[in-house]
Amino acid sequence: MREEYDFSKGERGKFFNPNAKKNIPIYLEAEVLDYFAAKAKTKGVELNTMVNDLLKKDIALIEGVK
Repeated sequence: MREEYDFSKGERGKFFNPNAKKNIPIYLEAEVLDYFAAKAKTKGVELNTMVNDLLKKDIALIEGVK
Protein backbone atom coordinates (compact mmCIF):
# COMPACT_ATOMS: atom_id res chain seq x y z
CA MET A 1 0.00 0.00 0.00
CA ARG A 2 1.04 3.55 -0.56
CA GLU A 3 1.80 5.91 2.28
CA GLU A 4 -0.76 8.41 0.92
CA TYR A 5 -3.55 8.44 -1.63
CA ASP A 6 -4.77 11.46 -3.58
CA PHE A 7 -8.55 11.80 -3.41
CA SER A 8 -8.61 15.42 -4.57
CA LYS A 9 -10.39 14.46 -7.84
CA GLY A 10 -12.73 11.93 -6.24
CA GLU A 11 -16.53 12.28 -6.40
CA ARG A 12 -18.53 11.72 -3.24
CA GLY A 13 -21.45 9.34 -3.78
CA LYS A 14 -20.50 8.47 -7.36
CA PHE A 15 -21.71 4.87 -7.01
CA PHE A 16 -24.48 5.46 -4.44
CA ASN A 17 -27.89 4.24 -5.55
CA PRO A 18 -30.68 4.84 -3.02
CA ASN A 19 -33.01 2.48 -4.92
CA ALA A 20 -30.59 -0.43 -5.00
CA LYS A 21 -32.10 -3.71 -3.84
CA LYS A 22 -30.09 -5.84 -1.48
CA ASN A 23 -30.27 -9.61 -1.31
CA ILE A 24 -29.83 -10.64 2.28
CA PRO A 25 -28.61 -14.12 3.06
CA ILE A 26 -31.07 -16.50 4.65
CA TYR A 27 -29.56 -19.23 6.78
CA LEU A 28 -31.42 -22.52 7.05
CA GLU A 29 -30.74 -25.20 9.61
CA ALA A 30 -28.75 -28.09 8.16
CA GLU A 31 -31.62 -30.60 8.33
CA VAL A 32 -34.04 -28.16 6.65
CA LEU A 33 -31.52 -27.36 3.91
CA ASP A 34 -30.79 -31.04 3.32
CA TYR A 35 -34.50 -31.88 3.09
CA PHE A 36 -35.34 -29.15 0.60
CA ALA A 37 -32.15 -29.69 -1.42
CA ALA A 38 -33.10 -33.35 -1.86
CA LYS A 39 -36.69 -32.48 -2.82
CA ALA A 40 -35.51 -29.84 -5.31
CA LYS A 41 -33.08 -32.30 -6.88
CA THR A 42 -35.83 -34.93 -7.18
CA LYS A 43 -38.12 -32.42 -8.91
CA GLY A 44 -35.31 -31.09 -11.09
CA VAL A 45 -35.63 -27.47 -9.95
CA GLU A 46 -33.25 -25.04 -8.33
CA LEU A 47 -33.34 -24.93 -4.54
CA ASN A 48 -33.96 -21.17 -4.42
CA THR A 49 -36.86 -21.51 -6.88
CA MET A 50 -38.48 -24.21 -4.79
CA VAL A 51 -38.08 -22.32 -1.51
CA ASN A 52 -39.41 -19.10 -3.05
CA ASP A 53 -42.45 -20.94 -4.43
CA LEU A 54 -43.17 -22.49 -1.03
CA LEU A 55 -42.85 -19.11 0.69
CA LYS A 56 -45.19 -17.49 -1.86
CA LYS A 57 -47.77 -20.20 -1.13
CA ASP A 58 -47.40 -19.54 2.59
CA ILE A 59 -47.89 -15.81 2.00
CA ALA A 60 -51.07 -16.53 0.01
CA LEU A 61 -52.37 -18.71 2.86
CA ILE A 62 -51.59 -16.05 5.45
CA GLU A 63 -53.21 -13.31 3.39
CA GLY A 64 -56.26 -15.50 2.75
CA VAL A 65 -56.87 -15.88 6.48
CA LYS A 66 -56.87 -12.12 7.18
